[in-house]
Amino acid sequence: MKLESAIPSKLPSGAWIVVVLLSLGGCLNYLDRIMITTMRPSIMHSIPMTEAQFGLLTSVFLWVYGILSPFAGFLADKINRSSIIIGSVFLWSVVTWLTAYSSTFEELLATRVLMGISEACFIPAALALIVDYHRGPTRSRATSILMVGIMVGSGLGFIGGWLAERQSWNTVFILLGVIGIVFSIVLAVTLKEAPGKSLNKKEQKEGKVNFFEGVVSVFGLRSCNLIFIAWGLMGVVSWMVVGWLPTFFLERFKLSEGIAGFYATGYFYPAAMAGLLIGGYWADRWSRSNPRARILVQVIGIGIAAPSIFIASQVNILWLAVVLFMLYALFKSFIDTNMMPALCLVVDPKYRATAYGILNFIACIIGGLGIYAGGLLRDIDMKLGAIYRYAAIIMVIGLVLLALVKPKLNQEEQVSEKIEEK
Repeated sequence: MKLESAIPSKLPSGAWIVVVLLSLGGCLNYLDRIMITTMRPSIMHSIPMTEAQFGLLTSVFLWVYGILSPFAGFLADKINRSSIIIGSVFLWSVVTWLTAYSSTFEELLATRVLMGISEACFIPAALALIVDYHRGPTRSRATSILMVGIMVGSGLGFIGGWLAERQSWNTVFILLGVIGIVFSIVLAVTLKEAPGKSLNKKEQKEGKVNFFEGVVSVFGLRSCNLIFIAWGLMGVVSWMVVGWLPTFFLERFKLSEGIAGFYATGYFYPAAMAGLLIGGYWADRWSRSNPRARILVQVIGIGIAAPSIFIASQVNILWLAVVLFMLYALFKSFIDTNMMPALCLVVDPKYRATAYGILNFIACIIGGLGIYAGGLLRDIDMKLGAIYRYAAIIMVIGLVLLALVKPKLNQEEQVSEKIEEK
């Protein structure tokens, strides 16, 4: 029996519904955090600050989000994943609503800290819940749908700049805060744990999931360390590109705030969404014959994305820059859609969310430093084009590290292979 006919019948009831719900949550998660970058001129006019301070708003969010991610991942491994997801959505939505009432830089900075705290629990728990439901040849595709939701949220960030020009930046935060609170209520009555979760209540009470044991277990794996370093470098590039792309289009091509925000998101994110779906589908298909497929798909994606952003940083033709950034977005997404599926080939199943939390910690801390460094470099008049060229070089280093990863099939993947053979 072939895998595609065997596995769907084995999926728990509601497996795809869970993916859709979490994809909507991912959309809100990233929309709430990213839209501030498209409203830069309006916010800086309302609340005076330097370029470095504006960069610090995103950096502080990333630092707090990253520092708490390993602990948030551990909580998702230790207790009920769905409860953590619901609480996270509710809390960050309240913080989003409160952001609208900030009147000083210090108040705005405080809301970004609270946003980092409240959002930290969502992604590790959501990905862990998805791989609980999807074991084997649907895993990358299921993950890709969550990531598409995240990209939709990021892509809709231009709404912030558009509304800021016509009304005020505060309006957007109020609206999204209310929407998020309502959505958390929907999740509370619909989201359930996966049946047959590997860790039962008895194991939890006996302390078989231990934070320090999990950290030691994860860092004791050479391939896991290579993955962490590579994805940490990708975090530098991703946040540097996303955080400053509206400003790049505004300054390089002399566009208005709203139009620059649209060019930075309206074309970029549809390409990224296509890359997520293509990368997920390709990895699932290729993994039937090659256990390294989920890693190799990422390597190929970086190999195309890096030169695309390098060339885009130097062109002065708007349509060509848009095409090149679209290529970057398309192929860079091969990494995002296979992150958790690749980790599942390396780490102990009971520490998956913890491992992804550690990954978030590394990527966000380094990424936050990258964005803040970008602001400092701009304060000394370094052009964004030069910063993006350095980003391309960083991507190549990440490619080499990922190419050295040698994943090992854990018991769950071995069972999936046996099903395919039958």
